[in-house]
Amino acid sequence: MTHEQRLASLSLELPPAPKPVAVYRPVVVVNNLAYVSGHGPVRTDGSLIVGRVGTDLTQDEGYAAARQVGLAILSTLRAHFGSLNAIHRVVKTLGMVNSAPDFLEHPKVINGCSDLFALVFGDEHGIGARSAVGMGPLPGNIAVEIEVIFELA
Repeated sequence: MTHEQRLASLSLELPPAPKPVAVYRPVVVVNNLAYVSGHGPVRTDGSLIVGRVGTDLTQDEGYAAARQVGLAILSTLRAHFGSLNAIHRVVKTLGMVNSAPDFLEHPKVINGCSDLFALVFGDEHGIGARSAVGMGPLPGNIAVEIEVIFELA
């Protein structure tokens, strides 16, 4: 099954591909790697999931926000390459959680994105190296920001 077929079988709705809000490119390709800039949790209506995990949002709500970031990244990949089938595998994910000082479960939040990628790209190609860290406020008070490096097919 292709990545596009897996995505279709999951009946997931991608949000619109986010446009840059500063001076950067959403995707930069170097050799056979696609570097995807940090994305936030954009809903299908274009609104953002905001708040600090551990204060304004629960861990489960943070997980859902990270999953939504993953959907936004998929949307950007599709817009840039025309198809998710251009992706071979996830290489590295950096997940940043807007978290309360005493919130310590950052990896469980970022699993929202990682679990999604494993579903879409399969366990062999959808699980890569990863870091999950807590941050002070993120831009616009978004709940999660994630950047990813992908190997191209």
